[in-house]
Amino acid sequence: MPSSVTTVLCAVFASLAVLYQIYVSPLVKVVGLFRTAQTFGLDAAACKYIPELQACEKIVLHQPSGLLYLACSTPESRLAWTPAMDQLNVQGRSNDDYVATYDPTTSKVTRLQLENFDSDQPISVHGMDVVQSTSNGNELFVFVINHRAPPAGQDPRNVGADSVIEVFKTTVSGDRLVHINTVRDPRVIVSPNDVVGEADGKGFFFTNDQGSKISNSYASTIQNLFSATTSVGYCHLDHGCKFVALGLYSSNGIVKASTNNTIYVSSNLGGKINVFERQPDNSLLLKDVNEKGQALDNISLDNRDQLWVAGLWIQYNIENLSKDPHHVASVAAFKISANTGPGSSYGEKYNVEKILEDDGTIVSASTSIVHDSDRGLIFMHGIAAPHLTVCRMLALNQSQD
Repeated sequence: MPSSVTTVLCAVFASLAVLYQIYVSPLVKVVGLFRTAQTFGLDAAACKYIPELQACEKIVLHQPSGLLYLACSTPESRLAWTPAMDQLNVQGRSNDDYVATYDPTTSKVTRLQLENFDSDQPISVHGMDVVQSTSNGNELFVFVINHRAPPAGQDPRNVGADSVIEVFKTTVSGDRLVHINTVRDPRVIVSPNDVVGEADGKGFFFTNDQGSKISNSYASTIQNLFSATTSVGYCHLDHGCKFVALGLYSSNGIVKASTNNTIYVSSNLGGKINVFERQPDNSLLLKDVNEKGQALDNISLDNRDQLWVAGLWIQYNIENLSKDPHHVASVAAFKISANTGPGSSYGEKYNVEKILEDDGTIVSASTSIVHDSDRGLIFMHGIAAPHLTVCRMLALNQSQD
């Protein structure tokens, strides 16, 4: 007859085995702990680099003009002041973050000058969206996440960032960003990562990538790793802010379909895309989940309604980038489209292709990928990437996964 100690030990080991299978094993797979990046899908001869544009976490294509909009900083600043990565050294942040445009036809880079932006702090950009106005075809609304330092000299390591969402307007090919409003609601705008705006310039959805403004303790780190504490919020300039989806795991990128009420939210550590349907009160109803099994960051939609998703290797990218912002970091890109073939009758709703994977030799540290389907271009950039990468789609080998 086994002793009571043996019985307890067996129960403990059995419980640990169950916990490993449920929580740890999927996370190990998603972050790529034991997986080496392959190299396929890119031809270096068909790619070029734009070194003037560094550390651009979010890139957005204005499809009609072909202009790319970028929210940029410096790699050094990102690794000092990025609340999403618990980098809260406000003294090390850049005083020169900016929004820029890149014209692939001429390779011209234009930094947009801020107008009517009255702030006692420099802007610290993160997620962004650019939306064409419904009332004026030449007017664009630009929604930008701005991670401000907390007021009154408070230590951000104790209280977190005073994050807000700025609303600007500009014109197609313009060189100015005219400030409209600063939206601040620390109850709902907790730890914003990405944003998707409305064409009236007043409403927007955004993701909170953490459940609280600070997560620099061991307990909060464990909670973020294994608990569904993140959310999606919605704000309107006339009606305020509210949560519209709660209890999500590791929310990151967000994008809205142009033809219906579908909203997609990527789960970074969950390695999946949550598919929501917008309700009349702007709450989000979860309709589907697309599992990818790899850490994901920002997502975008091309004008063929195909999702483009940036894939990451978190386990060494973040660690090495935190030591050296110019360290090469492996990347991947997925394309997800509706399945209209025979498999759709058997529950296969999506076609998922891994378009490219690179060990950092051709493209490095990308957290955003955008496809211009009209011009055959693919753009890649990242929160601490050393440059914008632009490649011709004709050179991409789409034969993997």
